[in-house]
Amino acid sequence: MHRWKGPDDDEEDEEPETPRSRSRAQRLSRQRHPVYWRARDSLYFEPLVALAVIVVVLVGLFAFTQNWPPVFVVESDSMQHGSNDILGLINTGDLVLAQKVDTSTIVPYVVGMTTGYSTYGEYGDVLLYHPNGGGSTPIIHRAIVYLDWNPGTSSYSAPELNGLPCGSATDAVYRTPGTANGCGTTGLTGTLELMGIGWRSANVTLDLSAPALGDHSGFVTMGDNNVVCGAGGCIGTPDQSGAAVPVISELVEPGWVIGVARGMIPWFGAFKLLLEGNTAEVPSQSWQFLGLTIAGVILLGFGIHYALRAEGIETPLRREEDEERRETDEEEGEPRRRRWLRSLSPRHRADEDEEDDDEPPRRAAKSPPAKETPSSSKRGRPRPHVRRAPKSSPKSDDDEL
Repeated sequence: MHRWKGPDDDEEDEEPETPRSRSRAQRLSRQRHPVYWRARDSLYFEPLVALAVIVVVLVGLFAFTQNWPPVFVVESDSMQHGSNDILGLINTGDLVLAQKVDTSTIVPYVVGMTTGYSTYGEYGDVLLYHPNGGGSTPIIHRAIVYLDWNPGTSSYSAPELNGLPCGSATDAVYRTPGTANGCGTTGLTGTLELMGIGWRSANVTLDLSAPALGDHSGFVTMGDNNVVCGAGGCIGTPDQSGAAVPVISELVEPGWVIGVARGMIPWFGAFKLLLEGNTAEVPSQSWQFLGLTIAGVILLGFGIHYALRAEGIETPLRREEDEERRETDEEEGEPRRRRWLRSLSPRHRADEDEEDDDEPPRRAAKSPPAKETPSSSKRGRPRPHVRRAPKSSPKSDDDEL
């Protein structure tokens, strides 16, 4: 049987207030105010955000280029200006965006010389095309000049050369031997010579009677770095060089063009070349720049994460819950490293609070009741206690005197 408790006994049984009980009481009092769930509490939040970023980037690149895939990896050093990585130029391991354009708007090198139009360090546009119109790896080279094929006369014409210095002029850009003054631009069947092409000022000679051109209209293309220099100067090697078989491709028809290089993402294409084991031509500076870029992206991600965490993107109730959790951890002496690891855990803290709230509050352990004396165990009215006056000592005869 339990001893009957009076009002005074409840006060004695109350648990003394401690930091832990106080935080528990605060959580219990918050049950009437819901704490809203945050997306970043989910285990799948970070992977889904990363996937969403990739999808947004790919959709944006497709919308810009109108091509799929929108980017291509530069796999050789044919467009480099030297052996070093120069930012702003096309280097091995770069990702180049191929934008689909009207082929009539493509600007060859010889036209860019007169208008001043340049891309990636040189005059004219850089094309991405399928060699010979096939489905092999695309070629990324610069358009030099466009030649029109005349099947009736089996000859070519180059109207874009009209008005440029030619023949024996000191600043001649082209020469067509066998024509008047070497400046003819129509009915060409011999050779076409271009002078001072590219960053090495190379001379390019093209045999217009060679089957390698393909007997059709198209662009003459060449890599900026496809130049051989010797004592007599530098000689360029266009993609259409060769007598019977071209080095790379016949004249590039407009239908073979995938797009025009319009922007690039430097260095990141080196990952693909690394997986393929084809990194011999990747400049050493590219690996250094790639490592610094990755480190910067990681630091930026951590900075954004902690900036948003410090500013707070949740409801005031959620922020209050985080503060109380930190205070509880500090009061209970939880190791700092453990708190840091738990702060990175995506587990919903509100679930733990609900588990705690479901438990009934613990009462302080009661001390065993004091043993009753036999007299106190008697029933009935308690015997009254009468306080007697102290006895006075008898007076002596001396006191009376």
